[in-house]
Amino acid sequence: MDKAAQEKNTGQSTNIVWHQASIGRQEREQQQGHKSVILWFTGLSGSGKSTLANAVNSSLFSKGCSTYVLDGDNIRHGLCKDLGFSDSDREENIRRIGELSKLFIDAGTITLTAFVSPFRADRQSARELVEDGDFIEIHCSANLAICEERDTKGLYAKARAGEIKEFTGISSPYEEPLSPEIKVDTGEQGLEECVEIILSKLIDMGIISNP
Repeated sequence: MDKAAQEKNTGQSTNIVWHQASIGRQEREQQQGHKSVILWFTGLSGSGKSTLANAVNSSLFSKGCSTYVLDGDNIRHGLCKDLGFSDSDREENIRRIGELSKLFIDAGTITLTAFVSPFRADRQSARELVEDGDFIEIHCSANLAICEERDTKGLYAKARAGEIKEFTGISSPYEEPLSPEIKVDTGEQGLEECVEIILSKLIDMGIISNP
């Protein structure tokens, strides 16, 4: 079997090698003045992941950090627009985000991801793509009732009416993190308080410096 046929059958390229960049992560981190990590925000739809991730992003940016937010809806407009919401598609969605986030780490950037990412196994797979300490799981904890109250898109109502299939929290499970690096109660704590909790933890972990 020739290489082209083999690649077609396996779905993987076989004639590729990894090229080392002329400027590495360490040099970029030194220039930026902070470590590059993945801040992985996870929680139910309506738990405040995107809002919190962007608020933390704004605060870090104001301190001169190199940052970027990967938002679930935005990613599905492009990189993952071919994926649905079946378990297998959710798994592939998170795999792609994990790989993309890994590249951002090499670029010396603090990457903030805001995805439901409901399954522990998928989040663990994303964690295992990078070195220890590079993946910081942030659980945005808010009970289902509060998330439904915040649902401006009416997604929960549609899910309960059977109009949306495999909707996390209604017809598809959400597996809460067992031991996240950071947990914030986005149902009870205000946005500014949640931001401060996260920033303080990043300082304690040596990711950013204390101004």
